[in-house]
Amino acid sequence: MPGAAMADEPLDTGQSIIRKQIAAFLSDDAATAYSFASPAIQGKFVNQDMFFEMVKRAYQPVYRPGNFAFGRSKVSDSEIVQEVVIRGPDGKDWTALYQLTKQPDGSWKINAVRMMQAAPGPEI
Repeated sequence: MPGAAMADEPLDTGQSIIRKQIAAFLSDDAATAYSFASPAIQGKFVNQDMFFEMVKRAYQPVYRPGNFAFGRSKVSDSEIVQEVVIRGPDGKDWTALYQLTKQPDGSWKINAVRMMQAAPGPEI
């Protein structure tokens, strides 16, 4: 079913980007972690170090996850919303809702992450 493979492609790409960014956080690789952020996010931070410091302060479960698993997702032509269940460094479970947006060059970038201690509702 070639159509099914194509439908999964943006989702697979989005999940790969999320995995790579988390790996960069775990390796303290600010440049690589920053490279996965959308131009809108990069525009909010003067440089990769400021971005990295914000993530350390505000997104501890993403910065230092114990483990994580992908949950539900929603894909359109220009956006991916991916639920990620994360065990934080404090042992608490979190849900991170990642929003990735398609860029003019066809690549995908992380445009937002919303952290919640409770799972989101029935729709994402």
